Amino acid sequence: MVVDNSDEEVNENSIYIKNNFPEIDLSWAGKNLGFAKAFNKMIRRSINDGARYFLALNPDMIFEPNFIEAMVRVMESDKKIGAVAPKILKWDFTNNRKTDQIDSLGLSLTREHRFFDEHQGEPDNPGLNTVHEVFGFTGAAALLNLAALEDVAYQEKSPLAPPCRGGESTEYFDELMFMYKEDCDLSYRLRLAGWKIVLAPQALAYHNRAVAAKGKTNLQIALNRRHKSRLVKKWSFLNQWILLLKLKNFPFSFGVKLATGWYQIKSLLFVSLFEPFLLKELVKLWRLRPEIKKRRERLRLDIEIKELEKFMYDI
Repeated sequence: MVVDNSDEEVNENSIYIKNNFPEIDLSWAGKNLGFAKAFNKMIRRSINDGARYFLALNPDMIFEPNFIEAMVRVMESDKKIGAVAPKILKWDFTNNRKTDQIDSLGLSLTREHRFFDEHQGEPDNPGLNTVHEVFGFTGAAALLNLAALEDVAYQEKSPLAPPCRGGESTEYFDELMFMYKEDCDLSYRLRLAGWKIVLAPQALAYHNRAVAAKGKTNLQIALNRRHKSRLVKKWSFLNQWILLLKLKNFPFSFGVKLATGWYQIKSLLFVSLFEPFLLKELVKLWRLRPEIKKRRERLRLDIEIKELEKFMYDI
């Protein structure tokens, strides 16, 4: 299945797909719905069609032949696995070749609530081929357990009402997040509800990432922002605040609360000095408060918070 978010129904991509891959179910969204809303449409249909798993993929991916088999094998090793992340290496599209440079080994999380693609930019090596739990998955490629997604889904209805399987109002990825950080958010919700997220390094894919991080220190992050568009910065800034406001009542340790709060203060200071256009996103955030509150009230905490904090580390 493909949801086409293009402005026009007939476009270069849709023509190519129809002419070369008629077996693909291609639907035009009518407008750019963003990542979360478009994927939710496909997930709802998959659930209603009786699927057990959903493979979320970016269009700029290339896979080894055993990619899906390796993902499913790990998924079916434990009923509490909510998502499986593959090993993703960088594809050199300029020279049309594979590389051994890591794009993602799943998502990692710091005590400041900063999210990173694990080992991004590092060379691949045999020591990274062990199946193990990671904090989260990247939306570029992940096998999702639809039972887990239904378990953590948000529905615009009374929490006392029975769940509506695959209903049109059901959100798996948070549709307040047009693009960016929606994979961090869903990973977090799965973790809070007691679901595992596991890396399957034998499932190998290659990715042409448009926006890649270069370093994890405050200075490296600041310098890397020079290469990001205003639109990407706006989405990422707003969605980070949405995620944090949803989590504000959770009983994190004092150290995590302090680290997260201090980093947000530093971020606001940086934005005020160097990227003041982002301050307008705080107005949007204010308007979204009722919707954020509804989602916060639906969140579950089925684990000891220390079980989640064990995935956090200091830079």
